[in-house]
Amino acid sequence: MTEAITLDLRDGVAHLTLNQPERGNPFDLRLCAELSHAAAECDENRAVRAVLIDAAGPFFSVGGDVKSMTRDRDGLGLFMKTGTVGLHSAISRFARMDAPVVVAVHALAVGGGVVLSAAADFCLAARSARFYAGYTGIGLSCDGAGSVFLPRRIGVRRTAEFLMRNQNWTADEANDRGLLTDVVDDADLPSTAWDLAAELAQGPTRAFGEIKNLLLSTWEQPLEAQLEQEARAIARTARTEDAWTGLTEVAARRTPRFRGH
Repeated sequence: MTEAITLDLRDGVAHLTLNQPERGNPFDLRLCAELSHAAAECDENRAVRAVLIDAAGPFFSVGGDVKSMTRDRDGLGLFMKTGTVGLHSAISRFARMDAPVVVAVHALAVGGGVVLSAAADFCLAARSARFYAGYTGIGLSCDGAGSVFLPRRIGVRRTAEFLMRNQNWTADEANDRGLLTDVVDDADLPSTAWDLAAELAQGPTRAFGEIKNLLLSTWEQPLEAQLEQEARAIARTARTEDAWTGLTEVAARRTPRFRGH
């Protein structure tokens, strides 16, 4: 049986690929469990300084595994609670890890594929890509931190409209509404996404992690509490080797080379 997720580490970039192309890369129990394990691996491995997530086959992801959901009506609630464990663990670790996460979307992303795109630090899409809400089309609410990251990217009203009206956006519409980092020509997506991940992998990884956590708390904290979090974060980064390298090299008018620690 092939892996639902493949992971390759090269030049500081952990390259994860959704790898059930014959099924459209559904967010089934197996994929979610493997995604959770891959996220934990990336979080623990100090050699990982950026994460790139893409997908094999004709679709990025067709969303939830609808066939599995129809096998046991009485057990469907338990199935959902069990099924979201892996996905939610993965999303949490991708959001909290120091390494920036880049998602590259081609063709169609549905449901969990959309919220994974929203949860990533950067999302690039092929010009032909589409983003389909999917959840309410089968009578379900969202998961995968869709209620957290979609409002952060596109606003609360736009999120309500996207999810409740079960909208299907082109890449340009998704970009205009704030979901994406950029739209690129289809043929350029793999190289552009890799170049972005490789660029981030050369940066001050600990500082990136502090910024990610500050952005996660910005809607929850009053001004003074967020300012204190910023002060503590910048003090922590000031004690890193990368900060000292950056300060001394820039002072000497040289370009710093960061090593992620």
